[in-house]
Amino acid sequence: MDNRLDELFVSMLNYYSNDPKRIQHFVKVNWFCKFIGFCEGMDERELCQLGAAALVHDIGIKSAEEKYGKGNCGGKLQEQLGVEPARKMLEELGFDAQTVERVCFLVSHHHTYDGIDSLDWQILVEVDFLVNAYEDGMSVQAIRSFRDKVFKTKTGIEILETMFEK
Repeated sequence: MDNRLDELFVSMLNYYSNDPKRIQHFVKVNWFCKFIGFCEGMDERELCQLGAAALVHDIGIKSAEEKYGKGNCGGKLQEQLGVEPARKMLEELGFDAQTVERVCFLVSHHHTYDGIDSLDWQILVEVDFLVNAYEDGMSVQAIRSFRDKVFKTKTGIEILETMFEK
C-alpha cells in the first residue's frame, strides 16, 4: 500500500488533534472501506484512492464549524467545504493529480445517495453510514430502511446485518 496513506493518516491525526471523536470516526471508516474494497475486488490503485478518501471524507466538518459554529456541520456542508482542505493536504503530500481529483469528488459526494455510479463511491457511502449508525445509536428500523434504499455491495450488506440484525 502507498506509504503516502500513512502520511495522510498522520496529517489527519494532526488536523483533528484534541478531537478523539473525529479521529475515531475516520479510523473506522478507513478500515471498513479498505476491507470492503478488498472483498469487492478493487485493485491496489482503487484501494489507495478509497483509503485516502476515507481518511479525509469528513475534513469539511472543521471548516463548517469554524464558519457556522459548533454543531453546524451537516452532510451537505461537509461536501461543500471539504474539497479545498482535502485537495491542499493531498497535494502537499504528493498524491498524483488523478488521485487528488477522485478523492475530492468522493469528499464532495459522500452524503449524496442518488446517482451513485462507481464502486468507490458506493463503498464510502455505505461505510460512513455503518459507522455513523453505530456512533449515533440509530434504530434498527432506520438502519434497515437505509440499507434497503442505498446499500448495494454484498460485503457491506453482510457487515451491516452482522452488526445490527443478528
